[in-house]
Amino acid sequence: MLGQLQKKMIGQGAVILLIGMCAGIGLLVSLLGGLELIPGNIIPMGIPGKTDAWVRAHIGGMMNAFLIMIVALILPVIGASAQQSRRLYWMLVGTGWANTVFYWAALFAPNRAISFASNQYGPSNLASIIGLAPALLFAVISIVAVFMIAKQALTNSTP
Repeated sequence: MLGQLQKKMIGQGAVILLIGMCAGIGLLVSLLGGLELIPGNIIPMGIPGKTDAWVRAHIGGMMNAFLIMIVALILPVIGASAQQSRRLYWMLVGTGWANTVFYWAALFAPNRAISFASNQYGPSNLASIIGLAPALLFAVISIVAVFMIAKQALTNSTP
């Protein structure tokens, strides 16, 4: 059972990692103002979002993927039960996807999708809400998940 769950976590993490890596292409286009398919010849290309938002989508997406994959690998080490493992699965995979949606929605949200209302960065729009709502929920859930991992690891360790 645990092996299958671990494989699913690693697979979900790999898909999120791939999306984060694709954001690196968006970052490149944002930095260059286009795409260089032939050395020295940049094809101009417009892309939504600011460069710093592409950096967050690229790095943040990859970090979320690594979190999921690392936890998948440590489940047996910390002695997580099947029930704990299933709970951590949905908590962390959900976090990865919620944050992926957040990073990509922030590319289209003038207010960086960090508030439901307008803020110092700009007005709110539908992308703000789509990005922020799941990210806020899973921010709390991910804190609980990390607490669960720490508790399990520390209560089952020998000095």
